[in-house]
Amino acid sequence: MGHGDLMSQAEDVADQFLRVTKHHLPHVGRLCLVSTFLEDSIRMWFQWTDQSGYIDSVWSCGGFLANFFVLINLLGQLGSCLLILSRNLVLHACCALFGVITLQTVAYSIFWDPKFLMRNLALGGGLLLLLAECREEARSVFAGVPSLGRQSSPKHLLQLGGRVLLVLMFMTLLHLDLSPLSVLQNLVGTGLMVLVAVGFKTKLAALTLVAWLFCVNVTFNAFWSVPAHTPMHDFLKYDFFQTLSVIGGLLLVVALGPGGVSMDEKKKEW
Repeated sequence: MGHGDLMSQAEDVADQFLRVTKHHLPHVGRLCLVSTFLEDSIRMWFQWTDQSGYIDSVWSCGGFLANFFVLINLLGQLGSCLLILSRNLVLHACCALFGVITLQTVAYSIFWDPKFLMRNLALGGGLLLLLAECREEARSVFAGVPSLGRQSSPKHLLQLGGRVLLVLMFMTLLHLDLSPLSVLQNLVGTGLMVLVAVGFKTKLAALTLVAWLFCVNVTFNAFWSVPAHTPMHDFLKYDFFQTLSVIGGLLLVVALGPGGVSMDEKKKEW
């Protein structure tokens, strides 16, 4: 069996999966995508004193501003997630979450930590895909109204930006050692990242990344196996839900397709 036959069979399996799940996939994708924001808002509530104390100690901003920071994070994330899940004011909710990501990036000095910065950018990519889905729904309401060209439309540019930012998550998973297993994982992971970023065999590559990332997540970020009172529990829990959000973004890539700015779309023209 040749390489082309294997690829065709894999694409057939992916298409069959999409036919079965097409009505549920966007809902699952949105829930996964906002999961890290939901978890963080709940953590803000239960660790209010710790979070406000940390902000006050780092920035010397006083108790009032430190507590206001925690309140903004809690209400901004929880309210935005509820709006997204109920499909109300999605544009405003996504903008609020972009604001939360920016605020936390500055407050927790994430700029100087490449790993956490790339993961925050990947979360931003997921939000861009949510905005693209929102534009898709708006277009279906105003069907027949003249619009921009396919490749230059804001929706397709949002999809491109979302795809490129999402793959930053996988750069944080690459291993620097030269063991055969690590080299194989790095090669396969990098290849799939490139395919998603350029939009070639996008749905198949994104589904493969979903499966791979899910396995990595439940294996290496199993926070439930660590005592709840330890710092490692919070660290693994944070990683778990951030990874779950990126999985949600990839599921939206699968549900929406790569968009007009992609090699898959160019192939149709060829």
